[in-house]
Amino acid sequence: MEKKDQQVHDVEKVDKQKINYRGVKAMPYILGNETFEKLGTIGTSSNMVVYLTTVFNMKSVSATTLVAVFSGTANIAPLIGAFLSDAYFGRFKTLGFASISSLMGMFVITLTAAISKLHPPHCGPEDIGHCIGPTIWQLAFLLCGFVFLIVGAGGIRPCNLPFGADQFNPNTEAGKRGINSFFNWYFFTFTFAMMVAVTLIVYVQSNINWAIGFAIPTFLMFLAVALFFMGSRIYVKVKPEGSPLTGVVQVFVAANKKRRLKLPESPHLSLFNYHPTDSINANLPYTDQFRFLDKAAIITPEDGVNPDGSAVDPWRLCGMQQVEEVKCIMRILPIWVSGIVYYTTIVHTHTYAVLQALQSDRHLGGNNFEVPAASYIVFSMIGLTIWIPIYDRLIVPTLRKFTGKEGGISLLERVAIGFVLSVTTMLVSAIVETQRRNYALTRPTLGITSKGGAISSLPGLWLAPQLILAGLTEAFGSIGQVEFYYKQFPENMRTIAGSFFYCTMAGANYLCGFLVSLIHRVTAKSPTGNWLPEDLNKGRLDYFYYLFVALGILNFAYFLVCARWYRYKGTGGVAIELANESTPTEKQHIV
Repeated sequence: MEKKDQQVHDVEKVDKQKINYRGVKAMPYILGNETFEKLGTIGTSSNMVVYLTTVFNMKSVSATTLVAVFSGTANIAPLIGAFLSDAYFGRFKTLGFASISSLMGMFVITLTAAISKLHPPHCGPEDIGHCIGPTIWQLAFLLCGFVFLIVGAGGIRPCNLPFGADQFNPNTEAGKRGINSFFNWYFFTFTFAMMVAVTLIVYVQSNINWAIGFAIPTFLMFLAVALFFMGSRIYVKVKPEGSPLTGVVQVFVAANKKRRLKLPESPHLSLFNYHPTDSINANLPYTDQFRFLDKAAIITPEDGVNPDGSAVDPWRLCGMQQVEEVKCIMRILPIWVSGIVYYTTIVHTHTYAVLQALQSDRHLGGNNFEVPAASYIVFSMIGLTIWIPIYDRLIVPTLRKFTGKEGGISLLERVAIGFVLSVTTMLVSAIVETQRRNYALTRPTLGITSKGGAISSLPGLWLAPQLILAGLTEAFGSIGQVEFYYKQFPENMRTIAGSFFYCTMAGANYLCGFLVSLIHRVTAKSPTGNWLPEDLNKGRLDYFYYLFVALGILNFAYFLVCARWYRYKGTGGVAIELANESTPTEKQHIV
């Protein structure tokens, strides 16, 4: 028996040793897969507004709304993907299936461009006002491709970051620093892929051929799938152990059943304090926020306890640790809400900047080369790509010496900087749009777009400042939120934490779609005229941007209140002495 126990110990020891170095060995496959996957998906979606307006002959408002709904759905799908990954399939299988689904979606969209019967007839400037829109079957086939992409996003987005972090040992200093750097370098490769996608691939789509322009990212997605499975033998694969959301629901159900009971004066000393010995979650101190949830841990005569200390009916009695884990999520929710309004800045910058570019002078120097409108988004990527290595390698180590914080500044301080930059981005965007519109109305124009709007003589490079600011906004706000969710969620909910930021993006996309439609309708009858017409020169996009400056300021004030109230996981409470005290292990969940 002792020999068998020693063998089990040796196996666990070997597993831990493998985790120590698998982080380095697995990164080329994981980051390579991420790079090719983003080259494929972003190469397909970044120019979608232009594709829908020029090939499918849709109105710009309709195209913008459709893309916003598609993006929103693709960003809320990760919540479902996270549940399925945790409860049934695990991250490795979920990522594999989702990658194949994304490949299928890109293939379908490529067919809509390659086969003439799958899109409407071409509409030139001479056909303005008489363009034939897509038939219901053409639109249905296109939406089929969108559905495949949504399924792919639902599996890839919540799992890729946690799966990469799984390759590092969080119980060692090297592993902890590896995870921190992984977040930054993950976004670096992600942004590099986006830069290539919105320049080279978008150029092929806009200037050479849409079918070839979509076929290239489809082939790159095929490489991403192949590279992912090539590394399968060295990955650390965490087994699914049931969705942790069940435990969250149990706390609310148990608390509701005991809502009429009175809490004891010292809850941390008298409430049920069972914590499973095999839990990977850290022991949390008792906190006095959301005290109504504490009632889930009140022991009554009707509650039974098993010999191992666990509750007979977990839907009536929950341990204090389980309650505190739910409190962690409850504290995060107000911060999450503030992120929705924040991210609308990024969404509008990436969509309406393309429409602004279409009606700006996109020629470089004195030659005839014209930059594709969607390629201007590359300035956002440049700002993010240049800043991340500087921040990770120079600024963080310097700040760490002064503040003593592992990340140089706290997670919420990093997010706050992003919020301030988002307001600045909208303000600069409004100023540039005012200038672009004035040039179009008071100076000679450079022709007419396919939609009939005059092209302003203002150089498109004037869009660079607002896009670079948008990149810096993401470097602080977006990356800060991703890291915040990953570190503040309970350890067994990191896949769900990975989906939380995408839920923020989903809310932002839906909010954008709603506001665009609302402003379009409300201002159509206003004295100032429609703010968002087909021809931006006849509208007031700058007013729309100023509206978001005001919303951003209000949202930042709300965020400051939430941040001041927030308590980081594991701090600001009273330690709970567990009857079955144990140290979480790295275990056993590895296949």
